Amino acid sequence: MSSLKAWRARLAASAAAVLVLAVPASSQRRAVDAIATWIALDAPTGREQHATDIIGRELTGWTRDRMGNLISRRGSGSPRRVVACPLDQAAYVVSAITPSGYLRLHGAGNARRHALWDQFHEGQRVRVLTRGGAVQGVIAVRSTHLWRRRGIDTLVTSIDDLWLDLGARTAAEARARGIEMLDPVVREWPTWRYGEFVAGPGAAARAACAAVAAAARHTPAAGETVYILGAQAAFNHVGLAAALAELGSADTVTLVDPSIGTSDTTESIQSRRALAPPFELPAGVRVRATMVLGVRSAFRGTLAESVQEGDARLLLGEVLDAAGVSATDVAWPALRGAVPLATAATPRDSLAPVARLLAALADEYGVSGHEGPVRDAVRAALPAWARAAARVDTAGNLIVAAGPERDTVIFIAHLDEVGFEVTSISRDGQVSLRQRGGFYPSLFEGQPALLHLAARGDDTARFLRGVFVPRRSVTSKQPRDLTAWFGLDSVSLVARGVAAGRSLTSWKRSARLGARRFTARSIDDRAGSAALVLALARLDRARLQRKVIFIWSVREETGLSGAAAAAATFGTSPTRVHAVDTFVSADSPLESSRFAVAPIGRGAVVRALDNSSVAPRAEIERIVRLARQQRIPLQVGTTNGGNDGSPFTRYGVVDIPISWPLRYSHSPAELIDLGDVHALARLVAALARN
Repeated sequence: MSSLKAWRARLAASAAAVLVLAVPASSQRRAVDAIATWIALDAPTGREQHATDIIGRELTGWTRDRMGNLISRRGSGSPRRVVACPLDQAAYVVSAITPSGYLRLHGAGNARRHALWDQFHEGQRVRVLTRGGAVQGVIAVRSTHLWRRRGIDTLVTSIDDLWLDLGARTAAEARARGIEMLDPVVREWPTWRYGEFVAGPGAAARAACAAVAAAARHTPAAGETVYILGAQAAFNHVGLAAALAELGSADTVTLVDPSIGTSDTTESIQSRRALAPPFELPAGVRVRATMVLGVRSAFRGTLAESVQEGDARLLLGEVLDAAGVSATDVAWPALRGAVPLATAATPRDSLAPVARLLAALADEYGVSGHEGPVRDAVRAALPAWARAAARVDTAGNLIVAAGPERDTVIFIAHLDEVGFEVTSISRDGQVSLRQRGGFYPSLFEGQPALLHLAARGDDTARFLRGVFVPRRSVTSKQPRDLTAWFGLDSVSLVARGVAAGRSLTSWKRSARLGARRFTARSIDDRAGSAALVLALARLDRARLQRKVIFIWSVREETGLSGAAAAAATFGTSPTRVHAVDTFVSADSPLESSRFAVAPIGRGAVVRALDNSSVAPRAEIERIVRLARQQRIPLQVGTTNGGNDGSPFTRYGVVDIPISWPLRYSHSPAELIDLGDVHALARLVAALARN
């Protein structure tokens, strides 16, 4: 990571260099904010109209030609200058819709991509850009639980491994959501600023187009400048070539394209004057001189590509110079219509209460050993009587008990999620990490990083934004030592409260997919936690025939520690314990159907056998009979993973785990059917009463 050290050394130099520009700092203070809105544009190659409609609507003076370029002409006479940038972005297209409703993908364009480009999308949220708007989905990934004790794939993920899951059950259902062949597919990426940087797919190219658009608001001091936001740059800049063919001649052509030239340079501006354009000029086009200009970027070619504020200002100065503009007050144009995240109307149906509660819990952060915010969210969601009765034990478990002192039954779900803790901070601000829980670190590499700080009364002070550092060279699928960077040096990090032991995750936001499906990171075990809350709302505590104890445990992902403490407290007094946790399902084209066969959408699951316990046959049959009587959809299966009920068995307590089926465990793409969680809540309530 020597490039980060070089970057730190350049920060002060970049800031000093900005002072010599003719552009006042006051008008440039919001450069990264404006660039973030350009990163949010959807402009897949050949479908740039998604972006050009917004630009043409919000910025004056632009017209669209038949190739899809946006063109603005300022001034007249000689010299004639052309200043252009590539507007399109790397994207996939839908290449097949399978009978089971999955989408297969194909790459669009010939642009160079990072060696891990496909892998950066595995297990992540994406958007399909349909005629009717954006449709959310996730890229499937193997569930880490199902590959324990099996051969692990060491090959880097390729496009052949990508399966897009919309939560559709059939091809007809996928088409009913507006999906068509060749619809573009792009990574869903939040507005992400950290330190003095803005990050996102194609960030440097979008900074280039924002700078060109800023210059296009001004007339050159002499002659004419033609500004071009070029379409189909991924096909050897065919859009720009066509625009030049229409013009016929130009004195100078400046292509602002950060993808050309060396990467990780220590120079703020990459430029090669008198360089031939990276495409063949159409016959008959006369150009006296060409120049390629770019802006320095960190993590070039990755989803987390980052542009620093000072470098963006320097780029704007270079673009103004190339355009012959001598204006001294040039503001970066922000695009209000660019929406970084897909939105969909929230269905008002019988599953809406389940979705709302699950979203409230899943969107909270609680790495194993740092569950406080999730515990608070669960307590707030409890019925009033249960909230008043709730207590927190010395281990940090949240406990609610009700009913007479006999035939005690325990229901236990866990609060924590997988993530990281800081182990050390290098001088240049790079943060070393250790995993908390079992998961593939490749699912975080090159993604947004969120470091959790001590609460200071202001919610915005809870987090520090950064990125998980992607590798510069790739020899295997998994990174050996994953790190994070926040655009700050060690002194600044310590001043913000960063220290060894702080937890760290990635940004997340839950979403409904269609009528019944739901996706989020940490559905394991926020769905189990939600099921207990929903079950409590169904219970009349005055009519309970036995003692029922509801526990939301801590540190399950790192060794069942909270459950072990609770088991020691209650000892031999309980008769049964029901761990309410994920049934990791093989319901995915990436998994073997040898075991863990419990498709999502077919009800709750009795987790009859896993890696930590086996449920007695008589107890399984009792639950199956009860579910049949109550008309609760139920499955029985075997899967991998441990459960919070197993520490109770050493005290003679019978453990019968109950679950809901989940795809893509311990990934940002976890996906369930809301009806299964509803069935699980009903099952918990029925077991508490009977």
